[in-house]
Amino acid sequence: MTNKGMGMPGRVYVITGAFGVLGAAVAKAATEQGARLALIDFGKTPPPGLPSGADAFVQGGVDLTDAVQAGAAVDAAAEHFGGIDALLNIAGGFSWEKIEGATGETWKRLFLMNVQTAENASRAAIPHLKRSAAGRIVNVGANAALKAALGMGPYAASKAGVHSLTQALSEELKADGVTVNAVLPSILDTPTNRADMPKADFASWVAPADLASVMLFLAGEEARAVTGALIPVTGRV
Repeated sequence: MTNKGMGMPGRVYVITGAFGVLGAAVAKAATEQGARLALIDFGKTPPPGLPSGADAFVQGGVDLTDAVQAGAAVDAAAEHFGGIDALLNIAGGFSWEKIEGATGETWKRLFLMNVQTAENASRAAIPHLKRSAAGRIVNVGANAALKAALGMGPYAASKAGVHSLTQALSEELKADGVTVNAVLPSILDTPTNRADMPKADFASWVAPADLASVMLFLAGEEARAVTGALIPVTGRV
């Protein structure tokens, strides 16, 4: 079983989307605080600098939109470490698309990438989290889902689904001592976003490390009184 009553050191964190910019930032920060990590991603090759070694269990090539693959990956993590204390659902995707002239495929794809991945991973993790002294689920929603802008329909709708999933799961699990919360970032300061918006004020965006700090607080033992919360992390946007 996982260590109890020790704060971050020794706790087991499952991170989906771990090979991306935010996932890697969360993994790095969690490692620095002494957590043991199960790092899951659709990609097959971990990026340089991703935590490794005895306290990092890396699983690439996992399609979390498939419930069977998601369940197998989460169960493997629990078996490897002897339990799970927190699930951080970071896997997801983004597309900008107007509704007029669209085929609807983007709506389906983003639902699978943003909602279904979180639901599949959460469902697989629940039995393990119930056995933790401080089980946690932290999802990544979006500030853009609170009021969708032009071209943000499919993305905002899928992230709104993440918000509802968060609230429903928090009610379902609160009697078991498992908290479920979501962070709602604005624009993350990533190389892709800088390339897509070269004239923007990057300093106003949210640094991945700053969002990671909020997520790790929610994943920690000290956040026991917070559940069902949708927490904006918007920088100066």
